[in-house]
Amino acid sequence: MDALTTAAATGLRAKMESLEMLANNLANADTTGYKIDREFYSLYVSPEAQDPLAPAGSASTLPVIDRQWTDFSAGTMRTTANPLDLAITGRGFFAVNGPTGPLYTRNGNFKLSPAGILTTSEGHPVRMVGGAPLQASSSSPLKISVDGTVSQDAGALGQLEIVDFKDQSMLTKQGAGYFNTSAGAVPAAATDSEVRQGRLEGSNGASAEEAVRLVNVMRQFEMLQKALVLGGEMNRKAVEEVARVGS
Repeated sequence: MDALTTAAATGLRAKMESLEMLANNLANADTTGYKIDREFYSLYVSPEAQDPLAPAGSASTLPVIDRQWTDFSAGTMRTTANPLDLAITGRGFFAVNGPTGPLYTRNGNFKLSPAGILTTSEGHPVRMVGGAPLQASSSSPLKISVDGTVSQDAGALGQLEIVDFKDQSMLTKQGAGYFNTSAGAVPAAATDSEVRQGRLEGSNGASAEEAVRLVNVMRQFEMLQKALVLGGEMNRKAVEEVARVGS
């Protein structure tokens, strides 16, 4: 495969990954607590490019997406007046008991189960400090202070477990706004955060910006497609000319 075709094909693959990522960001523009993904580009350098004795033209550098990374910046807060809606200002995550262990989320759209346990929309119990779920003592409204202390009927039920990570890149998405930890990531109590009752944090992605990026990537994708077709046409003509000269 010639250099033009190789570069165009590699660029198409990178743009396909970008399109999928941007489409997912747009699809979650209205998802509470969603954190958008971004790409980090790099160049693949062929071994020939590092060999000073390699024949001229054998070296190649190709664009690739080195990795995707999650943007953990805060989304816009909106008031809901629902006492079970909670948002975090500053760094930090709500901890919940997932099916196989703790999960972490910025989506504070909680509810009370028929048994009086505070859960997420998916039914995962919200953790208190110590790991136990929050159990309401009556049907009276819950009151949550800025430090996460939950009170009901003038009595404290406990404190929400709000955690943070020194390196947030160690978190991996688990779908539905949840994050899991990679090996070696140890959660610690968040120190620079406050809980806001009756509010929810929206997605931190700007729909207009993501749409513009999507259009730009699609245009680049079309240009690379044309380059791929052009490369194929040039190769076809070259083969025909060689065959004509040989005859």
